[in-house]
Amino acid sequence: MNDYGVTGATTGVGVLMNLPIHELWSGITAIERYGEWSPECYYGAWLEPGARFEARNRFADGLETYVTCTVTVFQEPTRFGWDVYGDEDVPFAHWEYALADRGAQTLVQQTFSHGPGESGLRMGVTKYPDRAAEIIQGRLDELAANMRSTLAAMETALS
Repeated sequence: MNDYGVTGATTGVGVLMNLPIHELWSGITAIERYGEWSPECYYGAWLEPGARFEARNRFADGLETYVTCTVTVFQEPTRFGWDVYGDEDVPFAHWEYALADRGAQTLVQQTFSHGPGESGLRMGVTKYPDRAAEIIQGRLDELAANMRSTLAAMETALS
């Protein structure tokens, strides 16, 4: 089956935040607070603290998803990442934060990479293959904007 460029599609943002690294780390790993900050994720809860969590997302079109995430990177206080799973045994996404200490500030690099699993993006490009590049770029742009919004809300809440 044609992948149309979905697997490996990646975006990210770099933001200098006015928080020391340890304070930012506490926010980034506070999965239960993501619903306060994210434009899409409205719920998060640890299933196994530091190892697995569940998340619920709501999209502009009203679609809701329920996912399980497995932590793949936990290097306090500099890196935190996880794979996202739907109903399959393979992840459909990977999210990661990399933090660099700048004293009273922290440089945050947040990235998203699409995995091989089934997702709304993959279904969209399969349904409209002639628009695959446009659909993928639109979603990556939306994710980058959401990252910026989430980080700004997190910074405000933690300040």
